[in-house]
Amino acid sequence: MAKLYFRYSVMNSGKTTALIQTAYNYEERGMKALVLKPAVDTKGEDAVISRLGIERKVDVLVHPDDSIDVLLSAQPKVSCVLVDEAQFLTPEQVEELFWFAVDADVPVIAYGLRTDFQTHGFPGSTRLLELAHELQELRTVCRCGKKAVLNGRKLNGVFVNEGSQIAIEDQDNIEYEALCAADYKKLVLQSANS
Repeated sequence: MAKLYFRYSVMNSGKTTALIQTAYNYEERGMKALVLKPAVDTKGEDAVISRLGIERKVDVLVHPDDSIDVLLSAQPKVSCVLVDEAQFLTPEQVEELFWFAVDADVPVIAYGLRTDFQTHGFPGSTRLLELAHELQELRTVCRCGKKAVLNGRKLNGVFVNEGSQIAIEDQDNIEYEALCAADYKKLVLQSANS
């Protein structure tokens, strides 16, 4: 039986690079890898873009009111479904991916953030943590060299702890930095309170 995998991490950990590599591996062997991305992620428009500079056009942009079942049934035979920025999916869309993996016997690999810049779960990520057959953490390091576990948001170069849950990097002077818990506390929480 195929599985739903959730490969999660903080920002800048190579999630999109891993997705592009996985798609390449399937396609190199003559199999169809279907790449999905939530339309709310406007970075790259209809492509997924890695910080390494590699990119790949997505096959399907998923809007919040889209049915994954309908979108996938319109596709030719696929060997694997890959989802970038899966935290932006709705819980219902995650459930549809889970049942697609089970019923179609096709692996679904979702890449995304576990939590936002305020340490809260995204609805899509929460449902993935609840349903995925396998959870796989991708790791990266903080500026101090320790394991990064939280996402810091910067507005005009200054860490902030308020704002909308969704703000796409490289737009409106927003950027993100992966931080260990100690640096998150010092740079984000304590500086916001001073």
